[in-house]
Amino acid sequence: MKVLIVHAHPEPKSFSSALKDTAIEVFREGGHDVQVSDLYAMGFNPVASVDDFGNRANPDYCVYALEQRHGVSNGTISPDIQRELDKLMQCDLLVLNFPVFWFSTPAILKGWLDRVLVSGTVYGGTRFYDRGGLRGKRAIVSVTLGGQAHMFGNDGVHGPIEGMLRHLLQGTLGYTGLDVLAPFVGWHVPYVSNEERLALLKAWRQRLSSLEEETPLAFPSLDDFDENMYPKSS
Repeated sequence: MKVLIVHAHPEPKSFSSALKDTAIEVFREGGHDVQVSDLYAMGFNPVASVDDFGNRANPDYCVYALEQRHGVSNGTISPDIQRELDKLMQCDLLVLNFPVFWFSTPAILKGWLDRVLVSGTVYGGTRFYDRGGLRGKRAIVSVTLGGQAHMFGNDGVHGPIEGMLRHLLQGTLGYTGLDVLAPFVGWHVPYVSNEERLALLKAWRQRLSSLEEETPLAFPSLDDFDENMYPKSS
């Protein structure tokens, strides 16, 4: 299996970085091919702009998605985007590893998604959900946060973590056709003991060793909708 780990934490000694290192170790021990995009270490540019295109389809007005298609098809998209896109298209499993910032991803990871999930290759037209360009690949998100698990129960103050991350789990990963597994969460990480952190790493290691047995999260199937995206009559 080919694995791509996209890691977004500025501190190499962080617990989030320990999750990344554990994943690398587990996958390589299992004989898998692992590539890592450590976005802060790479100095990855998160800003989607006209500078991403060496040759514009429309030099007078930038429709970013259309320029993405043109740039990929003509080989003139920014080299850093092309390198990451190649990694993505070659992988069987995508791992996104990051601390939760304001119910979302760090800006540098959002920028990776904006720039690398290119229109025409990853999605476009009716190529989304179970017809998306990344269909057949799987994804898992591993996050760290300061909140405690009970704050994210059905009756918790924030509601389930899957709801907080719906924009990513469904609106991005599921939308592009990925089979998305339930997220792994390092709860209350800044405040727990070293023993509790080691227990979290052990749980992450065990989780990674059994991913193939997991059922992905349920998202819409386009087979249930007509050409205008109205639900088909039952």
